[in-house]
Amino acid sequence: MDTAFAAARPQMLRLAFRMLGSHADAEDIVQEAWVKWASADRSGVREPMAFLRTMVTRLCLNELASARRRRETYVGPWLPEPWVDGEGGLEDITLSLMVALESLSPLERAAFLLGDVFGLGIEEVAQSVGRSEAACRQLASRARRHLRDARPRYAVDRAHGLEMAMAFFNASRAGDLEALQRMLAEDVVAAADGGGRVSASLDPLAGRDAVLARHVEMAREFVDAPSVLLRLCPVGGLPGFVTREAGEVLQTTALEIAGDRIAAIYVTRNPEKLRAVRHALG
Repeated sequence: MDTAFAAARPQMLRLAFRMLGSHADAEDIVQEAWVKWASADRSGVREPMAFLRTMVTRLCLNELASARRRRETYVGPWLPEPWVDGEGGLEDITLSLMVALESLSPLERAAFLLGDVFGLGIEEVAQSVGRSEAACRQLASRARRHLRDARPRYAVDRAHGLEMAMAFFNASRAGDLEALQRMLAEDVVAAADGGGRVSASLDPLAGRDAVLARHVEMAREFVDAPSVLLRLCPVGGLPGFVTREAGEVLQTTALEIAGDRIAAIYVTRNPEKLRAVRHALG
């Protein structure tokens, strides 16, 4: 691997993960970029980093088209892969934003990420996605508008967020409905990604009553198979925790908090999506 590619590799991985929501897919994209880079005529390449960003962006756009078809047959809700506190390079995004990005078109997603997250100028954004500068401004504007409407993001103090995550863990495992009711927003949503490989709700839950009812069911299960807290930590940039559930199932729970209420709960149980978390836990 040459020096220019090695220097660009961390940023290419960051971009590919934010585009695809999968560490494995991001690695595959960067590997494909290496194959193309190694065989390309680079005599006219003045800025290798920009050239490689464009290459990765276009590879990701192609991958998103096939990924969306695969997700049509995915069992249950599809969530981006979580990451836990301590994994570097993911400070500029949260799991809730990654979830919201899923509702954008591939071009809107690319224009938003390149311009708003990576801070690139409109000229390079246009070059990367293969559209005019005017079209890219429209793509980014639509993306920002949609992300604003989807769910506003709230800055939560780390200590306060983890305190709420701990309280949620205790109340949910004990079946303390009064405590849960105080914590949950009226319009809370909950999604659990098992991918058909482990048990998980097949449909997202919407509203406090639905989420409470599900936790009543789970509290009965925890009597015979207690949930073991492995780590209280940010998950996907949100307050959360990692647990070991019945059947030795590793699970992450991330909480989107609005004020003093939990607005969304993201649970990942699919073992294929937890390889990075497993590695981080050692």
